[in-house]
Amino acid sequence: MPFYHRLGNIPQKRHTQFRKPDGTLYREQVMGTKGFSGIQSILYHHYPPTQVSRVEKVRDWTIPVEESGANRHRHLKSFDVAQPEKNDPVDGRVYLLANEDVVIGVAAPTKPMDYFFRNSDGDEVLFVHEGEGELQTVFGTLTYRPGDYMVIPVGTTYRLEMKSERSRFLVIETTGEITPPKRYRNEFGQLMEHSPYCERDIRVPERLDTWLEEGSFEVRVKARNALHSYTYDFHPFDVVGWDGYLYPWIFNIDDFEPITGRIHQPPPVHQTFAGPNFVVCSFVPRLYDYHPEAIPAPYYHSNVNSDEVLYYVDGNFMSRKGVREGSITLHPSGIPHGPHPGKTEASIGKERTEELAVMIDTFRPLHVTQAALQVEDPDYMYSWLP
Repeated sequence: MPFYHRLGNIPQKRHTQFRKPDGTLYREQVMGTKGFSGIQSILYHHYPPTQVSRVEKVRDWTIPVEESGANRHRHLKSFDVAQPEKNDPVDGRVYLLANEDVVIGVAAPTKPMDYFFRNSDGDEVLFVHEGEGELQTVFGTLTYRPGDYMVIPVGTTYRLEMKSERSRFLVIETTGEITPPKRYRNEFGQLMEHSPYCERDIRVPERLDTWLEEGSFEVRVKARNALHSYTYDFHPFDVVGWDGYLYPWIFNIDDFEPITGRIHQPPPVHQTFAGPNFVVCSFVPRLYDYHPEAIPAPYYHSNVNSDEVLYYVDGNFMSRKGVREGSITLHPSGIPHGPHPGKTEASIGKERTEELAVMIDTFRPLHVTQAALQVEDPDYMYSWLP
């Protein structure tokens, strides 16, 4: 994150003695990225975070993909995905698209997490389509609601406490770091005036609850294409204080201020985050173009070196027909795409749109998973025929 934050109690100087009321030492942990040259935070534990009583491999973390076929546009109906038997916020994830940089999936969990989770391969973004609850982490607790992007940095131990009868998430798992786009930030990392959001819109951990409970606590860790189980004799949220630049944070899509113009603006104006070889964009309610001869619908375009994924959240997406809430479309590189027949003409004279969608553009080809084939609309490629 581009700004410093702290919670709880920390010593005046880092790497110095910090003692408990009984005189024993708290255990300092430096948690950082890119060796010691990236962003980092320093946490102070009651117990050594290395104190593991049991470790075992749970399963491989593999994602079967389809056999190579004709390059074509795809439409996936994510609300029709069959729910896994172990349907908690982690085991309940169903992956639909994947490449070397990012994995895209959905989850509609119905069961609570009876363990803690840590992704050690990269950052995660959980977009909240439905449901409310708490993102409980080693850095503290954040309250989430529909429309939230929950950005969880690599190595963060967390669990979701769902408070609603129904929950639904778009899941983005990366092999690197999620950041605000560089063009929105100055040399010090501050979000600048032309950015569609600023630091006031970002929610950071609200409170730090220090758990001193002892017993048996499982932390499952995704690392090296496998899921591992580590058992601790103490609660993993034993931190009394921390400070730094590395921590989970939340940005709500409703706080994205759209950039509009006299003529149609290209997709980069909707960019919200940058990841390794991909971007995340937010399409939100906004005024249409106001040139007297403007055509609000997008022009036909070819993604020469990127794949375009759209996750439809709400509203009527002006350039598409046949999509619905929860639809995911994939428009791969190599073939042009654009408005469906009649949508260009129908957009002329319209003043605004109420569409809400998340877009992910990847700069390496995406693979469609075996699970995605079960919810694919086979006729989507031909939906541009008159």
